[in-house]
Amino acid sequence: MSLERLHFLRSEIRRHDRLYYVEARPEIGDADYDALYRELEALEREHPEWLSPDSPTQRVGGAPLSAFAQVRHNPPMMSLDKTHSRSDLIDFDTFLRRQLPGEVWDYVVEPKVDGVAFSLLYEKGLLVRAATRGNGEVGDDITANVRTIRSIPLSLAGAPALLEARGEVYMTRAGFAELNRREEEAGREPFMNPRNAAAGSLKQLDPREVARRPLDAVIYAAGAVKGADFPSHGGLLKQFADWGFKTPPWQRLCVDIQAVLAAIDELETLRHSFPFEIDGAVVKVNRRDLYDRLGSTAKSPRWARAFKYEPERAETRIWKITVQVGRTGVLTPVAELEPVLLAGSEIARATLHNADEIARKDIRIGDRVWVVKAGDVIPAIESVLTGKRDGTETVFAMPAACPECGGAVARIGDEVAQRCTNPACPAQRVGRLEHFASRDALDIRAIGGKVAEALVAQEWVTDPLDLFSLTLAQLESFRIGDEATGTRKFGKNAQTALEALEAAKSLTLDRWLYATGIPNVGVTVAEQIAAAHSRLSELPGSPVLAAVLRLSDLYDQAAAVNPRSTLNRPKDEAEREERQTRFNRICGEIGVLGDTLIAAGVAAKTPGTALPPQVMCVIKTEAAKAVLAFFASDYGKAYLERLLALGIDPQAKPKATLAADAPLAGATFVLTGTLSQPRNDFAARIKAAGGLVQETVSKNTRYLVAGADAGAAKLTKARNLGTAVLDEAGLLALLSGTSAPVAVPEKPAPAKPKPAAAPYRQQELF
Repeated sequence: MSLERLHFLRSEIRRHDRLYYVEARPEIGDADYDALYRELEALEREHPEWLSPDSPTQRVGGAPLSAFAQVRHNPPMMSLDKTHSRSDLIDFDTFLRRQLPGEVWDYVVEPKVDGVAFSLLYEKGLLVRAATRGNGEVGDDITANVRTIRSIPLSLAGAPALLEARGEVYMTRAGFAELNRREEEAGREPFMNPRNAAAGSLKQLDPREVARRPLDAVIYAAGAVKGADFPSHGGLLKQFADWGFKTPPWQRLCVDIQAVLAAIDELETLRHSFPFEIDGAVVKVNRRDLYDRLGSTAKSPRWARAFKYEPERAETRIWKITVQVGRTGVLTPVAELEPVLLAGSEIARATLHNADEIARKDIRIGDRVWVVKAGDVIPAIESVLTGKRDGTETVFAMPAACPECGGAVARIGDEVAQRCTNPACPAQRVGRLEHFASRDALDIRAIGGKVAEALVAQEWVTDPLDLFSLTLAQLESFRIGDEATGTRKFGKNAQTALEALEAAKSLTLDRWLYATGIPNVGVTVAEQIAAAHSRLSELPGSPVLAAVLRLSDLYDQAAAVNPRSTLNRPKDEAEREERQTRFNRICGEIGVLGDTLIAAGVAAKTPGTALPPQVMCVIKTEAAKAVLAFFASDYGKAYLERLLALGIDPQAKPKATLAADAPLAGATFVLTGTLSQPRNDFAARIKAAGGLVQETVSKNTRYLVAGADAGAAKLTKARNLGTAVLDEAGLLALLSGTSAPVAVPEKPAPAKPKPAAAPYRQQELF
């Protein structure tokens, strides 16, 4: 009975995925879908022997990749010849008639999706590989990333023995706008357009991150096929749609070239109505039996052309630049424009992203500018018409104080964005509440984005800790939405939220520290800081964090006074002796601080007699500074006081007892390449044995563990620094403490370097 239920659940979930992601006509709500999905997950956990790669639960999984494997396309993935001219299309038709005398054919016209070309390989109906186009001959294996795209079926019913489907991965306009909003609020550079965003997403090494990106795909061509025949292109698209693929949503069958030109004009009037960006039309001969007779050039088939539309832009003037404060405190400059009609809508504002972008484009108040729509969605300044300046334009400067609350503004770390540093800033309330309730933080179920917005808008919550004051009766009557879109009661979700809030009170220090939303404190950093403290109330004025800051300052001082410095030599013997005295004192203090941090479990000292002593600390200076500043602020003090009044003083996870003779005590590691188990698992074993794990190779790294396809840059840097390079067997030998590790021998250098490859020009893809 359980096996029958499992097959039913998989079939139902696949059917609902197709209805939702491909046909856009869902039959059930999110809650009902989630219930089916959770039931399937539970069955597969109970019976792991029933797990299969095409199960809906297997779309995202596994550890991040260290690199992409290479895939050779057979047949090659060709590009299309392009034109902007209608006369060129008439010449194309004339050429075909000379090549095919006496033949009769029609054409298919479809949108040219502005995305990233890729291929899907199915064997016996199961998806076994996905690859980028690359240079047409060789691409990257992106199977793990493509499996996260819900509109791509993992299995095909009634498919031939071998099928290679080809198409385009794209990002919807709405998804692109939302992704850029998140990027800017996180202080990162926004993507320039949906195509760049889609390409960047597919190149992520962690499929779990790709799953968070709003990717979709359309299929419009076939590569290698065994066991099926497609007489026409229109028939191929129909069969692909029957198998569950998304195919071009607009198609026209045209009897002659004049009908093709009319279809291209029709499509241009509709180009902004599609949920994705298109940059032209594709014209294909419909009869596939003519393809071999027509053949191809070195790079393009002779039976198809791509017609490119001219990009749309409009000239206007910037009359003012204002600054918005986002949910995470990021300050975003916005150009206020003289209204202009572009792509079917009136544009009066355009984001300028950040101060660096304004400086790079030399944008000034009063400038005449070209404005475009990034992804046909987001108005953006393409360029400045500097030739039209009359001297009245003024240079813009970012404000020194937050426009919303008057708090201090600063850049944090290497971010391009400037942030309001006041955690009580009203503009940040929704973002802080969402973060506070997120899964990696306190996991307060039922408090998502829409609910958070409503709670803040209706002034039920002005600070995340207000959640703990809400009652069941209040939450049950709470309404979400607005008068325009309709409202609904929070209802049954109230009990779920209150139970999650009660459970949150006993969560560990690292979870609470991450939930607090302090800049530069992510999940890993929160764990590192929590490991050195017993409870949250210890963090204000923490001696450990103060020692981290002091250690960084001492290293700077040591570098400045080092009497043996080749860059800053002493002027005479007296200065050398005076600097030696100061240097010795600083080295002594570094040694004492290093011992303090090592005892706290957040640092290790590199063996040797080098001066100053080399202490590797896992807590970054920026994070320590941010935590101390937060709890020293008025808001931070009030936040902690209120937590304690609620009876909440989160405690650290119990520390594992580490034997004095732990095999890896004090040793620092970097892991690279593919190992037999996820790298996080090996990192946990290293830490349990007393070692420290770093992300990058430095002079303090003792071991680089290199799995399959290890990064060449890390290997080279390790060998240049004299770092021992181990394979997995060598690491296991260290972990066991029973035998000495064997270093991986360095490969001999090639006789001569390979000549640099000719630059590849990105082309439109078929």
